[in-house]
Amino acid sequence: MLRGIEGYGASNLIHTNRLLSLSEDLPVVVVIVDTHDRIRAFLPQLEDLVTEGLVILDDCEVIRYVGRAPDPAADRLAGHERKSR
Repeated sequence: MLRGIEGYGASNLIHTNRLLSLSEDLPVVVVIVDTHDRIRAFLPQLEDLVTEGLVILDDCEVIRYVGRAPDPAADRLAGHERKSR
């Protein structure tokens, strides 16, 4: 999720975070990266979630992805949570 500092919305007004305006309607960008099928399955839920704004779908090519080293303590906790459900 990225919060913009200025945007030009559908209302034809500039929205900015300049000190004097203190806008409450600054642009926000939410990026979701997942498989084609999972994104398509999620699209109907956006009808309820997005009440104003623009939704786009774009292909993405991952060039490099480096994750963190596994945390054994987190793995044990996740296993415990699955068993207790």
